[in-house]
Amino acid sequence: MIELYYEKEEIIKMYLFQKIEEVTIRYNDARKSIGEFILKQNMNLTNLSMNEIAKLTYTSKSTLVRFAKTLGFTGWNEFMKAYVKEIVYQEKYKFSIDANIPFTKDDTVEDMLDHVAQLQIESITKTKDLIDLKILKRINEYLLHSNRIVIFCVHNNIHLAELFKNKMLGIGKNVIVAENGDGMLWATQLTENDCAILISYSGNNEMREPEFYIEVLKNRNVKMIGITSEGDNYIHNHVDCVLKMTSQEKLYSKIAGFSTEQSIMYLFNVVYSYYFMNEYDKHYQTKVYNAENYEKCRKSILNDVNENYKS
Repeated sequence: MIELYYEKEEIIKMYLFQKIEEVTIRYNDARKSIGEFILKQNMNLTNLSMNEIAKLTYTSKSTLVRFAKTLGFTGWNEFMKAYVKEIVYQEKYKFSIDANIPFTKDDTVEDMLDHVAQLQIESITKTKDLIDLKILKRINEYLLHSNRIVIFCVHNNIHLAELFKNKMLGIGKNVIVAENGDGMLWATQLTENDCAILISYSGNNEMREPEFYIEVLKNRNVKMIGITSEGDNYIHNHVDCVLKMTSQEKLYSKIAGFSTEQSIMYLFNVVYSYYFMNEYDKHYQTKVYNAENYEKCRKSILNDVNENYKS
């Protein structure tokens, strides 16, 4: 019988379901079928013996042990104990809306509107609860004292990074988003006077962008900020300042990254706002001045939106 007791701080470092999903994508052998079976069974897995699982996955007990070792465990029992603890935590703190399938083909349009809105609200609320104020303060210091700030991320997060870049440019702080293919060029140019922001949901593969650059940046004494999921991963283990995004989404089996997008955008907005508050009046004046000059041709038919309108 598997013990179901857990401690919150212990569990929050243990997210495995993304790692298991990675195994199902990376391998095309018995590990794939075992991983798919585990993700499908979820909590029902605790009612099955090791022999039963081996039989249902058309494998063997020794193959289950090798699967567990692929994930870094010494054996099946250690893996199961960690996995069940994670499930209990996820059940306790899960969203009211499924982050992966927030609506179905049978839902009405009104249902879809409600579910997507609720998911985005809960994603931001959960992200706020995950912020460590000491880490946030250190990140603010990094940005304040950095000559260059470069963001490293994969293509699906570039548009979010660009929005943050534009906000920072609007108050006079230069931020660079490394385009795909240019990451190593930037990584080898940065120094101890610069800062790198690395965004990765899984944060778990040191051979892929942006994790691939961490060792180079570390050797060059570049200050690093990570934005990644709650689970134990490569970024958590190698970057001192980490902001945690919500981790309810699977890596691949989802309609879209609604929750992750909201989480990253909220974190960027918080980092920007904290930086803005360092010299509030100066930054506000700079923002308004730049906006007036850059957007002076913009007009609105709504009087309340026009800057010079007087009622």
